[in-house]
Amino acid sequence: MNAAAARGALGGLLLVVLWEAVVRLAEVPPWILPPPSGILATTWTVRAALLDAGAMTLFEATLGYALGAALGLVLAMLLALATPVRRLVLPMVVVVNSVPVAAYAPLALLWFGTGALSKVIMVAFIVGFTVFLNALDGLLRVDPAAAALLRSFGAGPFGVLWRLRVPSALPALLVGLRVSTVRSMIVAIVTEMLGSQKGLGWTIFEAVLQIDFVRVWAAILVASLISLGFFAGVSAVERRVVFWR
Repeated sequence: MNAAAARGALGGLLLVVLWEAVVRLAEVPPWILPPPSGILATTWTVRAALLDAGAMTLFEATLGYALGAALGLVLAMLLALATPVRRLVLPMVVVVNSVPVAAYAPLALLWFGTGALSKVIMVAFIVGFTVFLNALDGLLRVDPAAAALLRSFGAGPFGVLWRLRVPSALPALLVGLRVSTVRSMIVAIVTEMLGSQKGLGWTIFEAVLQIDFVRVWAAILVASLISLGFFAGVSAVERRVVFWR
């Protein structure tokens, strides 16, 4: 464990201890804010159901993440080569991306049903925008002199793209991929809450209806752990690929 991870773990431990102490001393009702010990106890009690729900949400998030990342990268590469089309399409992309995800979720549920497909499509939709914008920014931020040098050696647009633009865009692309890990989990959970019968989002919604707020926190804990693991995995890939940073 490196120093940054150790400091993060220590900070998290101190926060949990402070949370437990404040809730116990102030006698805060569990339905307002349960103590961490109560959340952990509930998580262990319903661990089978939470693991099953977490596996479904993780499946939806990772599949949508992979599809969205691939589509966003391909679209960014195509628009990096087609300047007139980029100037026409980019404003529309920004406008669509500015709308909150909750506004699109009911449409996805209406068109694709309440199964996993609607969640995968929503995750791919949101992740695709994030990766697209970051990748396109990286692809366009190249040294004009380096591009001119490659062209002077006979490289065409695709040669410049593959040999110069893509390597130069790796840092921006991987930042987009890292940020998208958290967004993919959020989108999957929100869409599950609006229409589903499985997943952590449905578990949270069901627990709220049953006024079981400790189980809500238990589902949030599982979702947080999955998100942290997803984020850490992509961050590790980023450190290996962009090793010069």
